[in-house]
Amino acid sequence: MSLDDVQQHDDSPSEDSSVERYYPGTFGSLAIRDFRFLWFANLLASFAMQMQIVARGWLIYDMTNSPMALTWVMLSFMLPSFVFSLAGGVIADRLPKKPIIVVAQLFNAIATTFLAYIIFTGEVHFWHFIIIGLFNGTVLSFSMPARSALIPEVVGEANLVNAMALQSATFNLSRILGPAIAGVFIAVFAAGNTTSTIGVGIVFFLIAGLYLVAVIATTMVNCVGFPAASNNASPLDDVKEGFAYMWQNKIILGLLIMSFVPFTFGFSASFLLPAFNKDVISGGPDDLGLLITSMGAGAFFGSMILARLGDIKRKGRVMFVSAYLWGIAVAAFALSQNLGMALILGAATGFFSSVFGSLNMSIIQLIVRPDIRGRVMAIMMMTFGLMPIGVIPVSALAEFVGIDVALLFSAAMLMLSMVFLAYFFPDLLKLDKGHGDHILIKK
Repeated sequence: MSLDDVQQHDDSPSEDSSVERYYPGTFGSLAIRDFRFLWFANLLASFAMQMQIVARGWLIYDMTNSPMALTWVMLSFMLPSFVFSLAGGVIADRLPKKPIIVVAQLFNAIATTFLAYIIFTGEVHFWHFIIIGLFNGTVLSFSMPARSALIPEVVGEANLVNAMALQSATFNLSRILGPAIAGVFIAVFAAGNTTSTIGVGIVFFLIAGLYLVAVIATTMVNCVGFPAASNNASPLDDVKEGFAYMWQNKIILGLLIMSFVPFTFGFSASFLLPAFNKDVISGGPDDLGLLITSMGAGAFFGSMILARLGDIKRKGRVMFVSAYLWGIAVAAFALSQNLGMALILGAATGFFSSVFGSLNMSIIQLIVRPDIRGRVMAIMMMTFGLMPIGVIPVSALAEFVGIDVALLFSAAMLMLSMVFLAYFFPDLLKLDKGHGDHILIKK
């Protein structure tokens, strides 16, 4: 596919004609009713996820004292994305998207309630986290392609960059407040005994409640998200079409690779944060919450700035520069020796990762054909499911050499991967501004 062929196809995004308008301003997309409910549901689910990361990570590391144990649990949650996401993408392109999202959220809430009960009663074992991780990861792999494909239908092309940035801001706001709340709750509910499962169990009950309210908010969305076109092909033909479309569109292929390889190394700091907290700065659960919060704060400001700017020029160059700065920030974070410095550098890593990730996702959504969007999002989720495999050698370095060396290695690989992407996919640097029928290429 040539550069001139990379353009957005015309699409009538939603039953709500208001999405055909452009809404300026930082919070412009929230003027659309359906997006407000999706945004609120995503806010609650994001808070639940961030609180769960802290509570789960603290309890697992306390039980095992092993960075590899954290990686195995993460792998159990993310590997189903590689196995089942493509099926979820085919379903998202064939069936109404809203019911898929609601049912998946409900299953997630039930599973989290069960995990909360066995933690609270003290009957939890390490393998419970593996089983629940596999279940929740499977449910997520069927729902996320539908959720990702529904957003452009709700907000329209003109508001998409703003909407994706606000979605990112929602996630990052939860990273600011969620971990701190979880860390404090663990300490308070455990009555000073931070090894007690009671405090973690109560936090998990709160997490399950947030998931349930998110289900209710999603049911309030009017846009059902019907398939963009009738499809008489078999599911296998749908899968083949998705991969063929990605392979033939080299810019989309490059963007998908960009959404996987740099993230694999860049987010190792987040994945291994419980180990960094305990081994480097000798922190407790409240310190772990503050570290995750600092990364979330930086990411929140990054996404809010992008939301305010909207459809910026030179998207490709901004993505590459933010990725290089992200790598530098991870390297500096690895060398920090106290909580104060780690908080500042953690915020920097969050800021640059948010700008990079939000732009990458927005551009993919803008240039993908509407009738195949669910499958492309599913392929992206499949690559996310492989992310823990890339983190395994980083975890091994952390276990046998040191967490600082492991993070320095991650930073170097992040920046090196971007150098290779610039060489093999030079057109990514030319991505510019535009939506609708405007070509997203800088001539």
